[in-house]
Amino acid sequence: MITEHALLPVISGQEEDFEAAFDRARLIIASMPGFASLSLSRSIETPNTYLLLVQWDSLEDHTVGFRGSPQYQQWREILHKFYEPFPSVEHYELVDSAPR
Repeated sequence: MITEHALLPVISGQEEDFEAAFDRARLIIASMPGFASLSLSRSIETPNTYLLLVQWDSLEDHTVGFRGSPQYQQWREILHKFYEPFPSVEHYELVDSAPR
């Protein structure tokens, strides 16, 4: 399992429109092979910054499968107009965790 970590800097004043657009766009990513789950969180200290965490079965499911798909072009069309600057995206493998 791979976690995609993306910090999304949304243009100030467009947060509400971004959240509505993301609600539509999440259906696109959720339909992709290898998608497991996602969460979108809004920063308390910097309210126009969002943290997107997406769980993928493999790195290639995101980097090749999703990003190389026609669905990614739809995702881009819906969301990329909200970002300034463009988001930073990294991938992580779980090293350790602790249940509640």
